[in-house]
Amino acid sequence: MKHFKLILATALMALVATSCCQKPQAKYVFLFIGDGMGFGAVSVAETYVAQAEGEGAIGMGQLAFSSFPVMGASATFSANRQRTDSAAGGTALASGEKVNNSSICIAPSGDTLKSIAYKIHDAGYKVGLAATVCIDHATPAAFFGRSADRGNYYEIGSQLATSNFEYFGGGDFNRPDQEQPDCFTRAEEAGYTIAYGRDEFSQKKADARKIVFFQKREAERATNQLPTHLERLQRNNPDDLTLAELVESGIGVLENQKGFFMMAEGSMIDWAAHSNDLPGLIYEMLDFSDAIAVAMEFYRKHPKNTLIVVTADHETGGPACNKPQLNKVKAMCEPKGETNVDNYMSGENNQAAISLEAGIGWTAGTHTADRVPVYAIGAGSELFAGEMDNTDIPRKICEAMGVNF
Repeated sequence: MKHFKLILATALMALVATSCCQKPQAKYVFLFIGDGMGFGAVSVAETYVAQAEGEGAIGMGQLAFSSFPVMGASATFSANRQRTDSAAGGTALASGEKVNNSSICIAPSGDTLKSIAYKIHDAGYKVGLAATVCIDHATPAAFFGRSADRGNYYEIGSQLATSNFEYFGGGDFNRPDQEQPDCFTRAEEAGYTIAYGRDEFSQKKADARKIVFFQKREAERATNQLPTHLERLQRNNPDDLTLAELVESGIGVLENQKGFFMMAEGSMIDWAAHSNDLPGLIYEMLDFSDAIAVAMEFYRKHPKNTLIVVTADHETGGPACNKPQLNKVKAMCEPKGETNVDNYMSGENNQAAISLEAGIGWTAGTHTADRVPVYAIGAGSELFAGEMDNTDIPRKICEAMGVNF
């Protein structure tokens, strides 16, 4: 009997020790993807923040993710190119598998891949996706769609309806097919509520089981994505949405006791970098940081069960600080009066002149093969330290959530 009691006591002590040491599981997970955001883009933005606070300031300013306790680096090559595109890069982050450039969740073998958004949803979590470009663009599409060609917008957009995810936010569908039921009709028939602009969203969200939150439509505006930061300065339009607002709205839709997964993409960092557009790059980075700050507010309320991961699908442009005087960028881009943006939007300075004046060099106008940063905070964040492949990131997210990959 004494021997039995000793065994029982030892077993209980081991159980208590195990439960005390068990790490909290992530049940609220944010994956932020800065499209085209490399180490250089982060450095330029941090330098700008420091210098904007005082002329000649030396040092690095703080972005919302600069102080995250865990940092790593991710390789981004695709199955058939050292230099990935957003379709293959997004697919790696969504599915944990390498595909050829231009493919979305279709393996080189032709097999269909399953994104972690579906695996997490199947495990009982709510799912939301947001982007500043059209929702059927390459990176967001990789989390809900599949196609051998990223340009098959109708095929991809139609798959939103069958995803059954609870929240989508961003730009409109890209290219509806007039000869078939359009993507909006398909989504509504599948039970989605579609809201254009924050007023419609506020009115409809309480009664919606699944909701799509798009930028308000304007007849005079040819493009479907959210306005860039610089466009917002020029327009001064109160209807313009930001990624931060999409994230905040998504949290309101998704928050529940079981948990959720949200992917949010700062899509137009890439567009600015392709053009070697220094002001555009800086301001899109700041918008991206603002969106992550919203997730950080949520994290502070639920620190034991929230995981925030920040990374990129690839690097674009290769910006580097030479003799940075980035405080000059602010003077070049401040709005005058109600609608005008001085110098930059008026065309008085081109992108090359601004970069030269501000002491920033560029290595390309395309994607590069450079590694990209990975930042993490919260439950399971230790998994994201050090060097990794982009295909490791979704696997680590599932591991942190206790979801079978």
